[in-house]
Amino acid sequence: MDKGIEIRWHGRGGQGAKTAALLLADVCFKTGAYVQGFPEYGPERMGAPITAFNRISPEDIRVHSNIYYPDLVVVVDDTLLNSVDVTAGLKEDGAIIINTVRPRDEIIPLLKGYKGKVYTIDARDISVKALGKYFPNTPMLSAVVAVTGLMDWSLFIREMRSSYEHKFSKKPEVIEGNMNALELTYEALKEQLNEN
Repeated sequence: MDKGIEIRWHGRGGQGAKTAALLLADVCFKTGAYVQGFPEYGPERMGAPITAFNRISPEDIRVHSNIYYPDLVVVVDDTLLNSVDVTAGLKEDGAIIINTVRPRDEIIPLLKGYKGKVYTIDARDISVKALGKYFPNTPMLSAVVAVTGLMDWSLFIREMRSSYEHKFSKKPEVIEGNMNALELTYEALKEQLNEN
């Protein structure tokens, strides 16, 4: 795939990595991009490591396989850094986004010598503030768009509101909580975006 971006998500069952990958594909599709969003299925169970993928391109996508050399890796659970080689195949000119409470300087030594851009975000804190519960997928989805610039931020916010209004039509408090989580993540990442 010459143009576009390939993303690999690492999470645990029940954290919403698959849902975030599918939401990202949906919102990018609505803006006219060609997309793929899919999980890698294995013996899924709550808490087990899972992988999901996105391909997003301005051109038709003819590749139909897992992603082995991603431009971006998203780690929804930093405990996976001890058991999964999340940087495998990650392009040096790419980036990795990690949900963690630990400072970036503490995370970098766990990345097996990866020299590319590293972003950290405390998705737990953001989701608890915005939603009252721990749902890391919304902050991580927001972080992907903020870091990659896949689309204009205001367009992303508008499309996500539309998606949430459809999905949670009978739960307006969930809509506003998720929208708040998107905005809080963007604000939390601003300093790192300027550094990188």
